[in-house]
Amino acid sequence: MLSPGSYYFSGDEAVAEGAIAARCGYCAGYPITPATETLERLSIRFGEVGAVFMQMEDEIASICSCIGASWAGAKAMTITSGPGFSLMQEAIGYAVFTETPLVIVDAQRSGPSTGQATRVGSGDIMQAKWGSHGDYQVIALSPWSVQELYDQTISAFNLAERFRVPVFVMAEEATAHLHERIEVGAEVELFSREKKPGAPPFDTKEEDGIPPMPAFGDGEKLLITGSTHDEWGVRKITHPEIHRKLVTRLHKKILNRSQEIIQYDGHYLGDAQIAVICYGFTARSALFAVEQLRAEGKKIGVLRLKTLWPFAGELVKDIGSRVEKIFVPEMNMGQVAGEVRKYAACEVLSYGQVTGEVIHPHTIMEQLRGLV
Repeated sequence: MLSPGSYYFSGDEAVAEGAIAARCGYCAGYPITPATETLERLSIRFGEVGAVFMQMEDEIASICSCIGASWAGAKAMTITSGPGFSLMQEAIGYAVFTETPLVIVDAQRSGPSTGQATRVGSGDIMQAKWGSHGDYQVIALSPWSVQELYDQTISAFNLAERFRVPVFVMAEEATAHLHERIEVGAEVELFSREKKPGAPPFDTKEEDGIPPMPAFGDGEKLLITGSTHDEWGVRKITHPEIHRKLVTRLHKKILNRSQEIIQYDGHYLGDAQIAVICYGFTARSALFAVEQLRAEGKKIGVLRLKTLWPFAGELVKDIGSRVEKIFVPEMNMGQVAGEVRKYAACEVLSYGQVTGEVIHPHTIMEQLRGLV
C-alpha cells in the first residue's frame, strides 16, 4: 500500500492503487485501450504486495477466472473497455445469479464496435444496466476525477463484498488518461465478507436479503450454478416459486437499500430554475459552465450523479418538481436523459455529443443560454 500523502497519478494508475488499497487479491485482464496502463501497473505492483495478476487470452477468460478467484476467497477485479465489456456480459449475469462479489472497471471509449479506440465516450451506461440477459440489479459508479477513480475503486470493492454483486466503475478515457494530484489517507475503511459456518449460501432470513458467503476451502459443501437453485445451490430449473423467490431477492437486496448506495453532489439547486444533471468527466465541464452563468445571474444548478445504478430516481423526481427544465449533457446519444425522463415531471432536454471529444464548457454554456 502507498504511504499517506500526495501523489501525481493518471486515472489508470489510481485505479491500480485503489485496488491495492482495497486488498484486491486477484486481477485478470486482457490489454485494451484505454485501460491497459492499469493492467501494466498491477502486473508490477501486485508482485510487491503478494497479490496475483494474470494476463488472460481474452476478456471472457478474464472475468471467468475472477469469478473463480472470488469463490476461492479473494477480492477480485478485472479492467477493460467497451468491446471487452461486451464480451464479459454473459459471465456478469452468471456472477449476479451466483451472488459473486466482483469489481469491473470499464474505461469507456467512443464506440460502437472498435469505434474510436483512443477517444472518449460514455456509451456503455445502458450496457452496464442491461448488457446481460434476464432480470437483475447491479451497482455502477461514475468517477469524475483521478481522486475519485482511486476512492471509487475502493468503494466498489466494499459494495461488491457487502451486497455480493458485480460492481462497475464506469471510468472514461478522459479520466483514465488524465493526470492529477490525489491524496491518500492513513486509513482505508474496508468491508470484510460475512461468513457463517453451516448457513445456506444462497438465502437468508435476515432482512437485508444478503446471505453469508463461504469460500472453497472453508469446509462448506458448495454447489454453485448459473441455473435456478435453492438456498443450498441445488438446481431447481422447473420450480416456479423457487425462481420467483430467488430473482425477487436479488432485486430487493439492491433496490431496498438504494438510498445507502446512491451518492451524488448538488450545487446551486436551492433556487435553480434549470437543473443540469450530469456524471463522469462531463460533470467537470457542466459545473464550470454553471458557475460562469451563475456569475451572470442565471439561476441554474447542478446535480452530479456519482452512482448511476441503482438510479437516483426519487432525487430526480424531487428536483424535477422544483425546476422548470432539466438539461442532460452526455458523451452518448442521451442514455441517462432517457432515464431522467422516467422520473422528472418537467421538460427534459438532452445534449448528446459523440465526436470522441469531451464536451467543452462553452458548449454547455451555449446550450444553457438558449434555455434561459
